[in-house]
Formats: sequence, structure tokens, C-alpha cells
Amino acid sequence: MLESLRTAVVKMALTWIYCCGLRLSEAIHMKVQDIDSARMLIWVRGGKGGKDRGVPLPVKTLELLRSYWQLKRPTGWLFPGRTLEGAISPSALQRAFKDALRQSGIQKKATVHSLRHSYATHLLERGVDLRVIQQLLGHTCPATTSIYTHLTEKILRDLNRCLNELMADL
Repeated sequence: MLESLRTAVVKMALTWIYCCGLRLSEAIHMKVQDIDSARMLIWVRGGKGGKDRGVPLPVKTLELLRSYWQLKRPTGWLFPGRTLEGAISPSALQRAFKDALRQSGIQKKATVHSLRHSYATHLLERGVDLRVIQQLLGHTCPATTSIYTHLTEKILRDLNRCLNELMADL
């Protein structure tokens, strides 16, 4: 779906949301100085509840970001709006997401926030501990993060494989 996006700022912003598990408001308020490429972290300033947190920056995401920077050369806001004085608007990203969803032929109901859910679900499927995911997402309460523990097809396949291995000697 992200491949169908043509506007560099929109494509990078939505990719950024998925790759770092950010809320829409956190992504649009990201500044160039919030990127710590030496430590491979991004700093979310004033996230939900006014909390700051560090989030790992994947190598591939940094490469995409460097290509984006070469093209756009943002100096203040990482994802500037049309006037360059302010950040891109949430509605611009939401509209672009809806258009990309339609163009890609995906029928499932989704929003920009679905990218954050996908990030958490994919980490969980890869075996990342729920407590770590809680920290990455900036959740205070473990119950908030527990919504990602739904049984995906991959988790069920892995569970079946595990159970079959456990029960093989019966």
C-alpha cells in the first residue's frame, strides 16, 4: 500500500509511522533534531500524556529517511506542510492513506492508526516481549498493549508447530 504513494513527504511520514510504531500526532510533530542516527533512535517528544520516549530506528528506515532528506532537505519539521512553516496536517495524511488503500485494492477497513497496530502485531509475531512493545508504544498500562495479543494466523501456525513438537512423543 505504501508503494502506491507518490508524494515524498506523505510517503515518508506514513512509512515512518509504521516503521517506528508512532501515533499520527507524534509523527507530524517530529523534528529533524529528534533523529539520533548515531544511536539509531528517534526521540518522541511530548507523546500521549506529555511523555518523551526513545524508539529504535531501523537501518532500512534510516536509509529511506536519508533519501527523503536528499530530496526535501527539511530543516525544522521532518514532515513540513505546504507552507513549510508548519508540519503536515493530520487530515492530509489521513486522506493520502485512504487514497492509497483504495488504489492498492485493500478492502479491509483501516486508518493511519492501523499502521501502528501493524507495527505492534508484527513485533509480537516475531517474538518480541509484550512489555517491550508496551515501552515502544509509550503505553502506561499493560492492558492497553494487550489488545495486540489477538491470535493471528502466524501465531496459530507457530502454536500448532510448537504443540505438535511437544506432543510428538506421546
